[in-house]
Amino acid sequence: MIINGISSGIGMSKAFPEMTKASSSSTAEGAGKFFSELVSKVNDIQVQSDKAIQGLASGENKNLHEVMIAVEKSSLSFQFMSSVRNKAIEAYQEVMRMQV
Repeated sequence: MIINGISSGIGMSKAFPEMTKASSSSTAEGAGKFFSELVSKVNDIQVQSDKAIQGLASGENKNLHEVMIAVEKSSLSFQFMSSVRNKAIEAYQEVMRMQV
């Protein structure tokens, strides 16, 4: 008995057209790009927080609650970045412990 595949043009290439494109970036490059973007975004948030603190200290900004929100946002984003980094390191260590 011979089983022939369906060749009607319906399939993964129609459902997911981005899969058919040749991708020159590997998984490691994608992960590196993700982490570099994450670090830059966290850095931007911390710079905004520093500017808000400086504005409050100099008297330009009178809203203490807005400054505190910016500081907490900065703190939470840094904690998130740290937890993502820790999970990535744990996953790498787990892969390295695997026996081939």
